[in-house]
Amino acid sequence: MFQVFPTARLRPSPFFNSVMAEGCTSASIYNRMILPASFGDKEKEYWDLINGVVMWDVGVERQVQLEGPDASKLAQILSPRDLSKCKIGQGKYVPMCNHDGILINDPIMLKLRDDLYWFSIADSDIWFWARAIAAERGLNVTISEPDVSPLAVQGPKAPAVVSSIFGDWVHDLKYFWFSETEINGIPVAVQRSGWSKQGGFEIYLQDGTRGDELWSIVKEAGQPYAIGNGGPTSPERTESGLVSCGSDSDDTTNPFEVRLGKYIDLDVADDVVGIKALRLIKAQGPKRHQLGLALEGNIADPLSFHWEDILVDGKKVGDMTQCVWSPRLKRNIGYALISCSCKVGDSVTLLRSAGREIKASLVDLPFL
Repeated sequence: MFQVFPTARLRPSPFFNSVMAEGCTSASIYNRMILPASFGDKEKEYWDLINGVVMWDVGVERQVQLEGPDASKLAQILSPRDLSKCKIGQGKYVPMCNHDGILINDPIMLKLRDDLYWFSIADSDIWFWARAIAAERGLNVTISEPDVSPLAVQGPKAPAVVSSIFGDWVHDLKYFWFSETEINGIPVAVQRSGWSKQGGFEIYLQDGTRGDELWSIVKEAGQPYAIGNGGPTSPERTESGLVSCGSDSDDTTNPFEVRLGKYIDLDVADDVVGIKALRLIKAQGPKRHQLGLALEGNIADPLSFHWEDILVDGKKVGDMTQCVWSPRLKRNIGYALISCSCKVGDSVTLLRSAGREIKASLVDLPFL
């Protein structure tokens, strides 16, 4: 039985009642909200994502809204990625860093107007960060958390489901681009995005009182395609090489170490937070890099609550930050944040729970 003890520190998403009615059995906490993980059959949820279509309550992906005359200026100051050519209706993936070039979040930035931006954040208090930077720079901008909650529709059949709701125009959306619209009077923004590589959309609900209605609309539209439930905790994300900020990174990790360097524009203005440090890191070369791990053994042996040491000749050379059973590869796979002296093809030893030592090979990412 799934139990949640209510507290003012823990907020349900607008889809919470629908999720509970569907039989959610496990969840985690993310941005002080409940992130559904499974509905009791993880194997089915995985294959529904790979072969069909699933719907996920990802209302935990909160929005940091910048609004006002200096909204575009603050958006750029927070982003070590050039936003100067970003158009209204366009989104961009942004590895957000602190002054030392350390990765602190990796939101999707959405430009709604020239004076209105959303940062759809991973798990951390970016509102406080944005407000502090805005105050420090004396900017005329209001930073708030709007009533916006995404619902993800993912999988190869997701376009058919979403187009049956909103129309064929959704097929023309480029990746990370979005359009504001409505369904049955419910205001939403539809974006081609999602935390999987199987294709899909995120529907940004803009009226939290109508979450159950939107859930029902999507579920009904998905019935001809056998739409399933689940959450963005599937092994597919590891197979696909997607980074989980805060899980695969720590308070010393820079974007270059976790394959996000292509999203850093080193020629942005000097007032962008962290850009001077990032230029230096790039010039000196990162000390660690992220590689895949293919583990020995044929029994599921997931990572628990902490990173695990990676050893070569008895000396620690890095950490395993993620480990999960891959249904398609039929083995345990994971991520290594490891010294650049270690290369693809090398054999390493993992120091697992209870002092167990497991052999693994370093491989390139993505796995699939």
